Amino acid sequence: MRLPCQLALRPANHFRTQDCTVRCHYIFMNDRSFNIESEKMSDGSSKTPSKRSRTAAKRRQVILEAAMICFLESGYHQTGVRDIAKRAGISLGNLYNHFPGKHDVLAEIAVLERAELEPFIELLAHSDAAPLVLDRFITAYARYLSQPDNVILTIEIASEAIRKPDIGALFLSNHEVLATALGSVVKRGIDDGAFRENLDPQEAAQLIIELVDASAYRTVLGEAPMHNIVDGLKDFIMAAVLRR
Repeated sequence: MRLPCQLALRPANHFRTQDCTVRCHYIFMNDRSFNIESEKMSDGSSKTPSKRSRTAAKRRQVILEAAMICFLESGYHQTGVRDIAKRAGISLGNLYNHFPGKHDVLAEIAVLERAELEPFIELLAHSDAAPLVLDRFITAYARYLSQPDNVILTIEIASEAIRKPDIGALFLSNHEVLATALGSVVKRGIDDGAFRENLDPQEAAQLIIELVDASAYRTVLGEAPMHNIVDGLKDFIMAAVLRR
């Protein structure tokens, strides 16, 4: 199954480990802390980051990538800062120069996740008929979520988010941005007469996302390929929202 051509997700790099493969998403290079392009000054002129700042940005990227590999291999709670430093190939002191602790690494991953959702936000902003946009979104989002790395990381992060309100707030904020964009599509479908009038746009959006989330877990934990169930998932959602 291919992503719709409208969703221009950038290719991901794969970092092979002994037990798993972690995709290092394009979000790292989207984040301002990793942007090595010219920065705009307040007077409109450009400033090229120093070699030191570029080196620091790359080092933070390496640490985050190493942390995600460790979380995938051993779990968040079983991973210590020493494990992350060892995987990154740096000293413990060097790691602390960039992150005060493991919690701060996870907090930055939460911030970066927002950029990873941007292609889906862009897809939902398309002006095509609401049912068509919804269909494309379900296909793309289900495929993205069903990657084993994403499911494992989501479970690890969710367990920590329950214990740490600041982490939970960051990830919930990301979820709410996506739900708001999807809710706008549902509302447009209601206004156009394509979707049922008695739908609550935001509630419907939340339920759709939760159904796709649960289906993704099923595909990984139950080893059921997403391409075997995505059509049934879309049929179920469309039957729930389309005007009869």
